[in-house]
Amino acid sequence: MQTTSQHIVEVAIPLPLEGSFHYLVPQRLSAAAQAGKRVLVPFGRRKVTGYLLGDADAPGAGELKEVLEILDEEPLFTPSELEFYRWIAGYYLHPLGEVIKMALPAGINLVSRYRCEQSEDGTPVLKEYLAGGKSVRTERLYTAVPDCSARPRGKGLEILEYLLEVGECSGPELRERFGPCTAQLGRLVELGAARLSQREVYRDPFKAKEYGHDGPLPLNPAQAEALARVSAALAAGDFAPFLLHGVTGSGKTEVYLQSIAVALAAGRTALVLVPEIALTPQLVGRFKRRFDCGIAVLHSGLSDGERFDEWRRIRRGEASIVIGARSALFAPLERVGVIVVDEEHEGSYKQSEGVRYNARDLALVRGKLGKAVVLLGSATPLVTSYHAAQTGRLGYLSLPDRVRDLPMPETRMLDARNHKGDIFLPELVEAMGENLDAGGQTLLFLNRRGFATYLVCETCGHVLRCPNCAVTLTYHRIKGKHVCHYCDFTMLPPSTCPDCQSGAITLLGRGTERVEDQVQKLFPDARVSRMDRDSTRGKGGHARVLKELEEGMVDILIGTQMIAKGHDFPGVTLVGVLSADASLNLPDFRSAERTFQLVTQVMGRAGRGDKPGRVLVQTLAPEHYALTHAVAHDYLGFYREEIAFREEVGYPPFAHLAALTFSAVAAGQGESAADEAAALLRRIKREARLRVEVLGPVTAPLGKVRGRFRWQILLKGVERADLHRLLFHFRGGFSHPSTVRLTIDVDPVDML
Repeated sequence: MQTTSQHIVEVAIPLPLEGSFHYLVPQRLSAAAQAGKRVLVPFGRRKVTGYLLGDADAPGAGELKEVLEILDEEPLFTPSELEFYRWIAGYYLHPLGEVIKMALPAGINLVSRYRCEQSEDGTPVLKEYLAGGKSVRTERLYTAVPDCSARPRGKGLEILEYLLEVGECSGPELRERFGPCTAQLGRLVELGAARLSQREVYRDPFKAKEYGHDGPLPLNPAQAEALARVSAALAAGDFAPFLLHGVTGSGKTEVYLQSIAVALAAGRTALVLVPEIALTPQLVGRFKRRFDCGIAVLHSGLSDGERFDEWRRIRRGEASIVIGARSALFAPLERVGVIVVDEEHEGSYKQSEGVRYNARDLALVRGKLGKAVVLLGSATPLVTSYHAAQTGRLGYLSLPDRVRDLPMPETRMLDARNHKGDIFLPELVEAMGENLDAGGQTLLFLNRRGFATYLVCETCGHVLRCPNCAVTLTYHRIKGKHVCHYCDFTMLPPSTCPDCQSGAITLLGRGTERVEDQVQKLFPDARVSRMDRDSTRGKGGHARVLKELEEGMVDILIGTQMIAKGHDFPGVTLVGVLSADASLNLPDFRSAERTFQLVTQVMGRAGRGDKPGRVLVQTLAPEHYALTHAVAHDYLGFYREEIAFREEVGYPPFAHLAALTFSAVAAGQGESAADEAAALLRRIKREARLRVEVLGPVTAPLGKVRGRFRWQILLKGVERADLHRLLFHFRGGFSHPSTVRLTIDVDPVDML
């Protein structure tokens, strides 16, 4: 860095503002001003944390404000990580400062706040103070002084003799051994018989759990071939992306484990992404039993302090493997050799607010920048991923059979037409009873939580809706309330119709609570549990339910899509899919793909142990190709029909998409802004001769969410570059009222 008095630096500010900013570095801070550190800078009337990007040349240096403080002793991000952040900011059209803030641990930034205090004469004044910043946890260490002549008595003497024996001990360990002893420890220090020091300690998300140890499992020929190709790619030391396509239960995780072992042996590290935090405990257990190296975990289920400590362990090189959900993509691992994206088809890899990145896609970008092997694993890969493998952009690794020659589950489709109101068809009830008698476990899948999906008046037809969102309210019997699943609005159940005051109101539709209630009535002696967002709230909720199932404490588990995502339940011998067609009619071109994936994944939970599995699929659309191919375990057949549909209508992989959403409290303002935006987009497209379709604006499928009316414009471009050029020029030329919010979602996953 420069050391002159005109030392100018470029700083990114974590606010929704385009571009970076320039500041002067005073002489006293110049030596410490390294790229990658946080700086405290004046910004308007506030003081905020910014990220130092490097030196800059800027005209008018005399008009620049000065950096107030350098907040870090060491850089928080490296030049290669900054390159990654810049790529993300450019591709997803998001301010760089917010991208960096998202990538770093939550809560570490300082900002100025104001509070009202009284001056000496009693006059209220506003005083500025700095808030935020994540603290490092420390613990006290006590060490005996051998040559001290002072000799305490009683418990103090016992403690001193113990310290002389062990050399050093923490306060919590001493209190666990000797009981309350704060006073005695203070007296030992006062006498000079013991020294007090402090040591930094990590908050441990594993809670010092013992996992045991196991070794590599024997591989079947397909697994061995996959491992050989990954090993060869690692030896070559260049970027190598693969699609690992294996049926459910085919041993993809063992391929991950042995591939990572090869990378570790070569002195490299590994990053493993899973779509849900519910999958993390089971996967962490397998990795802990296999590897002796440091393993870190990053996901939203950790406290901010635990995430901060895990991030610091990784930054310091104390972890060679990182496992986590979407945000673990930004773990500060160096020398990454393998990046695994398990269940690569899952939509939860896409961030739905803020920086709208897709961790699955960015894993490929990070792998390319770091010359790593990237393994995208799934039994039901995205149509776009399979197409990329077929066209040579991804290497293709196939695991066509289950491990140990286990058979795929026997599967039947049950036609639910003409069975209005029935939660279970007779065949499923009979199968559940037989499975209970045989000692097997049953999974029942319904992708709707709550007890009933809506309340309707039988007199006037009024349906109870959320006042803030264009959706019905779901009744949760355990809470005793009607709840909106989009804005969390709640209300107590009305005794009469809010519209006509009739008492003839009834609950219709069904969710997991109602299924649980019905199962308990049908099988009162069965041990029944539920796994959805309501039943797993709180820390460790997912792990608790999974442990109960694994230990045989649950006979029948009812769940939403949480139970479909990669879990290994050896005791499950029956799976029942209720309302398999529920997602088929969503206004989204991916609805058939998602239905096929979800049904196939749920079916794959059956028969993974020594006993064969059965699957019964209830549906109102038994002829739909997504369901017929799922029941037949036929991915290729589904792909052929789906890819023909995509090519005909021009959707990915034959086009690239971006969605613009406008929202406002006043319906007219949002609509006007959307109309103006569409006109500008069409003018830019015409003048620049860009091959992009501008579709809309139209009212969004969810026309109102959290009190804001919503409109959408969809852009479809054959060339990704044309799409980005259009958006770049649009952002530079479009302005809208502050009351209107605009979000730009590149490569949208949720079209609602």
